[in-house]
Amino acid sequence: MRVKNFKLDESGLTRFFGPLEAKIMDILWDAEELRIREVQQILEREKLTSFNTVMTVMNRLVEKNILQKRTEGRSSVYKPVQSRMEFLNSQSKEMTHELMDEFGNVVVSHMLDALEEADDDLVAKLERKIQELKKGL
Repeated sequence: MRVKNFKLDESGLTRFFGPLEAKIMDILWDAEELRIREVQQILEREKLTSFNTVMTVMNRLVEKNILQKRTEGRSSVYKPVQSRMEFLNSQSKEMTHELMDEFGNVVVSHMLDALEEADDDLVAKLERKIQELKKGL
């Protein structure tokens, strides 16, 4: 699954989703599986939100393969296709590959510059990966 619109000027999940989509995903990642009415009730703790609006957004997330939908009795139950960490990992990996394909060495240079702020574990992991790549050459 690939989210097509990454927004640089946003933060958190709203980089990948619209504001309501992001809230719905947060709710479902925390709860794992809910009906539309349950999601709507949680959303309404902050702001009045119509059932039809929540239903439309959740069904669009199903069409985008972000949510799964199954019928249980007379209602549908929704759950994320991926965990929050799986989603963030797959999206960041996809973006990294796209940046590398488009900008190559410039991206690597900027990533290395960003390592000044990295912790020792991340630097050690990078060093191991470089050694693995050298062995493969």
